[in-house]
Amino acid sequence: MKPSPYSSLKIKEFRWFLAMRLAVVLAWSMQFVLVEWEVYRLTKDPWSLGLIGLMEVIPAIGLALFAGHIVDQNEKRKILILCYSAMTFICLALTALTHPDIAQNFTTQGILYGIYTLVFLGGMARAFIIPSVFSLLGLIVPNSEKPNAAAWSSSTWQISATVGPALAGFMIGWIGVYGAMWVVVLFVVLGISALFQLSVKHIANQKKSESIFDSLKEGLHFVFQNKTILNAISLDMFAVLFGGAVALIPVFAQDILKVGSEGFGILRAAPAVGGLITMLVATHFDLNHRAGKKLLWAVFGFGICIIVFGISTHFWISVLALFLSGVTDGISVVIRSTILQLYTPDTMRGRVSSVNSIFVGSSNELGAFESGLTSRLMGTVNAVVFGGIMTLVVVGSTAVISPKFRELDIKK
Repeated sequence: MKPSPYSSLKIKEFRWFLAMRLAVVLAWSMQFVLVEWEVYRLTKDPWSLGLIGLMEVIPAIGLALFAGHIVDQNEKRKILILCYSAMTFICLALTALTHPDIAQNFTTQGILYGIYTLVFLGGMARAFIIPSVFSLLGLIVPNSEKPNAAAWSSSTWQISATVGPALAGFMIGWIGVYGAMWVVVLFVVLGISALFQLSVKHIANQKKSESIFDSLKEGLHFVFQNKTILNAISLDMFAVLFGGAVALIPVFAQDILKVGSEGFGILRAAPAVGGLITMLVATHFDLNHRAGKKLLWAVFGFGICIIVFGISTHFWISVLALFLSGVTDGISVVIRSTILQLYTPDTMRGRVSSVNSIFVGSSNELGAFESGLTSRLMGTVNAVVFGGIMTLVVVGSTAVISPKFRELDIKK
């Protein structure tokens, strides 16, 4: 009998987990877009957009392994409460910086330094949030439900990533950046409220006397010895790193396509819409069979879409290219999430997720930095096309170097 695509949703705590993730990721995706728009409005310099990614990725990478060690040895819900509380204060500070009356008391440089500092602090919180959320999911659902739960969790992330950028883009025109930032604060508070509906979870790793060095060494050894996990996260890391064209969407919206804040919202949401549709469909279809080939083809298609977006001068062609990039990326996210959930023991979830965040999660911000840097060196269009081409190179190299990964079938 074919398993129900809604089986994991029967678990009450998993539904609260999804509500928490929906609200918090929605807040984060809105905030990132609002910050992008405000910074580019102030500077008109693509390099400044790259710095946003750099400011978040430095602490996210620098603290990732330490955060994984802390998460494995402590209660996950408590860590998330502390991180989301810090996120609330960061959102309130960013809101204050976008208030017209407050902003006029500072120079443009002062406002930028303030934004970059707050983004840096957000990156510190994020270093702990990612492994905590990953570990918490593994403790809420049984192994038999983890593939289905991973698909729904990824879909929830995409729903937020879909609605957030579009909502932020439209709200810039409706109520301005300052008003939209208050909506971000509201969503964070709702996420914290959903988190309180979850019960305290047991701590799987009881090695309290283990040194940090030994703990981190064990986590890194596990990832680098498990070729399935290593290949999956490496492939995604390089694809997202070189294909980080979304960081330059404000430039395309304002200077190349000239479509304003509403068009910016549509462009920013297009990849997330594609990813959302893919992930919802994935809950009804099995992507585990021949998963290696499917992942390689998905990332290859992603690179093609990025190239098309870079050379397009027509708004709706650009939207379509970004939409299809989301479709292909959605396939890769579902497969990778399933691999991580099924191939990682409970005692290692925090550390494995932290390594994954270094490889994949932080590559979004590194991709933004890479896009900003190459845009300054070779121009915006050339930077995006270059990123797409490099993505294709990475896929081809992985297919040749790792023949076993090409034949991967995920076993439940």
